[in-house]
Amino acid sequence: MEAVILEPSLYTVKAILILDNDGDRLFAKYYDDTYPSVKEQKAFEKNIFNKTHRTDSEIALLEGLTVVYKSSIDLYFYVIGSSSENELMLMAVLNCLFDSLSQMLRKNVEKRALLENMEGLFLAVDEIVDGGVILESDPQQVVHRVALRGEDVPLTEQTVSQVLQSAKEQIKWSLLR
Repeated sequence: MEAVILEPSLYTVKAILILDNDGDRLFAKYYDDTYPSVKEQKAFEKNIFNKTHRTDSEIALLEGLTVVYKSSIDLYFYVIGSSSENELMLMAVLNCLFDSLSQMLRKNVEKRALLENMEGLFLAVDEIVDGGVILESDPQQVVHRVALRGEDVPLTEQTVSQVLQSAKEQIKWSLLR
């Protein structure tokens, strides 16, 4: 019998989920088409919640996937990878997300605080994982970058002269390098 050798891949994370204590979705980002429709995603989320919400462990194998998870007050955090994925890598993503949110929400990691700071959550997830590839596992870096991105004033609130001034500054600095 031939052993199947799996090539290592940077596409480590298949999904990041945050469910409330009823198993309802608060946040879900799927990075591949394992569950292409919202209906399939919600069914998977219900299944995952039913299997994990009463246990103290941190890892589950479900539907051929490796699931690492953590709960806090009324939230359940999940990071999902393939069955051949290194649990420690997935756990690093989970811990980074949780610790980043913990800092951003001033240790108040619960549903209401999260819902009031969804923009920060989206920015944090984008800093940690991009298209399934892990970019960052240091919560300090994530919080720092989210704070910087949060300070970026939307273009609609900037005047044309501010945009031109900013562009002149950037051109000047790029020429001086």
